[in-house]
Amino acid sequence: MSSKVLFWVPAVLRLALLFVAAGVVWWMGGLVAGLVFALGAVVVALFVQLRYLHELGEWLVDPHSSRLPDGWGAWTDVFARLYRLRREDERHQAEMAEWLARFREAMQLLPEGVAIMDDVLFLEWCNEAAERHLGLTMARDKGLRVTNLVRHPEFIDYVILGRYEQPLTLSFRGRKLECRIIPFENRRQILVTHDATDTERIEAMRRDFIANASHELRTPLTVIVGFLEIAMSDPGLDVATRTAHLELMTEQAHRMQRLIGDMLTLSRLESDEFPLKRERVDMRAMVDSVAAEARALSGGRHEIAVDVDGPDVMGSLEELRSAFANLASNAVRYSPNGGTIRLKWTRGANDLRFSVTDCGIGIEPIHISRLTERFYRVDKSRSRETQGTGLGLAIVKHVLIRHGGRLSISSVPGQGSTFTASLPNTSLPG
Repeated sequence: MSSKVLFWVPAVLRLALLFVAAGVVWWMGGLVAGLVFALGAVVVALFVQLRYLHELGEWLVDPHSSRLPDGWGAWTDVFARLYRLRREDERHQAEMAEWLARFREAMQLLPEGVAIMDDVLFLEWCNEAAERHLGLTMARDKGLRVTNLVRHPEFIDYVILGRYEQPLTLSFRGRKLECRIIPFENRRQILVTHDATDTERIEAMRRDFIANASHELRTPLTVIVGFLEIAMSDPGLDVATRTAHLELMTEQAHRMQRLIGDMLTLSRLESDEFPLKRERVDMRAMVDSVAAEARALSGGRHEIAVDVDGPDVMGSLEELRSAFANLASNAVRYSPNGGTIRLKWTRGANDLRFSVTDCGIGIEPIHISRLTERFYRVDKSRSRETQGTGLGLAIVKHVLIRHGGRLSISSVPGQGSTFTASLPNTSLPG
């Protein structure tokens, strides 16, 4: 049945019933009684309709604080439909609130900053990343103009000019930020910020690495090419000169070989294609081997003392030996003749430690935090004399990272330094 039929049939039946009742009263009590009864019934019906209209009006003003009556006649269906609409609306609001909460939770997890603004740049909402990037506070700054909160000339020009085709890169609050504004709907805009500080730093490190590697390779290549050109232009060189040139070329070739070998080692340590292969490492034998290499490099110019009082570990013998040998060779290169170098393997309270202590030139505090950077030199002229590649401590750091350890450095200028490679107790054999 159609809704019209369902509405009008009951209404007509009720009206007919009223006329029948009025007729019965008329027949039993006369015309006046019938008219009075009919008028009274109409007044009662009108009062009921007005009461239901009043209650409907109250409910429409505040649907949550008042309750719809059950109704009578056609009102029963009207109130039932309104009640269903209210329930559906509450369900939709709950779903919207849930989706909004999920959206905001997802936005909070993004590393990019997201700020929603209206058409006149008043802040409506932002996530925690945007607060960090731009120095905003949602509870304090909501409803304020973003250009009044982010006082940066380039940012203000970018927003005012409205040229949003390209992102804006600016330095703000000690960070490098990429900002982009995306208009959406008709009266809102999204400000997206990306912290490019780490990317910029990595890019700078990459440029420095290429420049430094090129420089380190160019010097020995220049020497080798120069001597080869001399040999080609003057075939009659005497034996002593030719031998001296060959010795220098061999030395520079070995220098390039060491440099390329260290670069390949670093690349392997950083690659996921070469997972760490753990084996039981005899630490006494390994430390003795590292000490023997240090003595050979020293050529009797230093005293090498060894103290092994720690257990064996589980790790890569090749990698740990390379790291410890780098620390020992650095101590030899930077210690004056007649000095003492101490190699010590001990078990600490919470870790295992291999330390190398020298009596060398020491390191200024401003340099210590950068010593593990590739090709970082405290004294470039001194580094060339010691024939180092500038990659030794970078290798040490990456080996320890792969083993869950860390490198700590303490030094007093003019008195010496101590390099300590710490491994976690989880490295102990099970």
